[in-house]
Amino acid sequence: MPSPRSPQSTQKKKQNGKQRDAFFDNAKYLAIVLVAMGHAWEPLKSDSRILEAAYQLVYAFHMPAFIIISGYFSRSFDMRPDRLKRLITGVAVPYIIFETAYPLFKRVIDNDPHQEISLLDPWYLTWFLVALFVWRLTTPIWNLVRRPLPLALGLAMLATVTPEIGDDLDLQRVLQFLPFFVLGLVMKPEHFHMVRTNAVRIASVPVFAVALAFSWWAVPRMNTAWFYHRDSAQELGAPWWTGPVMVLAMFGCSLVLTACFFAWVPRRHMWFTALGAGTLYGYLLHGFLVKAGDYRGWFEASWLHHPAGEIAVTALAAAVVTVLCTKPVQRVFRFAMEPKMAWAFKRDAAELARERQNAERRARESEREREKVNA
Repeated sequence: MPSPRSPQSTQKKKQNGKQRDAFFDNAKYLAIVLVAMGHAWEPLKSDSRILEAAYQLVYAFHMPAFIIISGYFSRSFDMRPDRLKRLITGVAVPYIIFETAYPLFKRVIDNDPHQEISLLDPWYLTWFLVALFVWRLTTPIWNLVRRPLPLALGLAMLATVTPEIGDDLDLQRVLQFLPFFVLGLVMKPEHFHMVRTNAVRIASVPVFAVALAFSWWAVPRMNTAWFYHRDSAQELGAPWWTGPVMVLAMFGCSLVLTACFFAWVPRRHMWFTALGAGTLYGYLLHGFLVKAGDYRGWFEASWLHHPAGEIAVTALAAAVVTVLCTKPVQRVFRFAMEPKMAWAFKRDAAELARERQNAERRARESEREREKVNA
């Protein structure tokens, strides 16, 4: 999803004298709000064709947008020790923690003592961490090959006709969403500038309107599971050849809608810009509230299944995920999301050499200061 600490950017407020790019932080925050809204709509959408259409529209581009940004900020990833450490502490360790926490949460809240814990079967939201780990590890390969995007599309198309892949590590999603990550890897800053023009912004309005109308028409005619990218064509009860066709069709539709989304993302600093750095927190934590509502029957209240209730749920989901991206929440849960874990790693030889050089330099400077004082 979200874009946990990228190798280029555990970016602080300033890096090399430059401010963080507000556009990307704004895009990540708005995308995570759409993710939370979509999850809140899921228990309600069966009663509303309009809500189902909006759900399909949002699912067509919100994760692709997140994944493209994740790929863009993974461009410089290599096997350098410090970057591998960040990959482990910022992606692999949170996966293990939350892949354990979600089933335990279900045991307690849903009174289900038989809920199993399995690191091979990503639970609910944790599939993204598995996917990001695999994608980022393979980044040097995508940077090496001559035509990375067509290759990634080919792998995604093959995945949709291979039900034998199974559910382990959600590899169907890893492969089917792969083209968006690879697209982010090959994108340059000017590509984002191309969609942030007034012309594209104006054109995006009728494009979204047509897409929503098409979604409304497609609700009774199309299986929503295609948008999850987690099953092969055969598993969805479709002929095998529809898998590759749907990969290309949905990739094209998702790119158009993602471009329209990026066109409306503010370029300047907004009140929510700083929250873009905490989207991984909002992504992983809001799932507990959504699942608690599902287990406890909160979504069964009859008033929620009317327009006013659906609007209230939408607003509440946006507000909750906003709070979960804030600095206080980040401080509380940093132990799980961004653990230091210095104890787990060997000291890098280059780092040790730099420390010795710095110590020697400080010693020489101190010696010169003493000589000046004595003189």
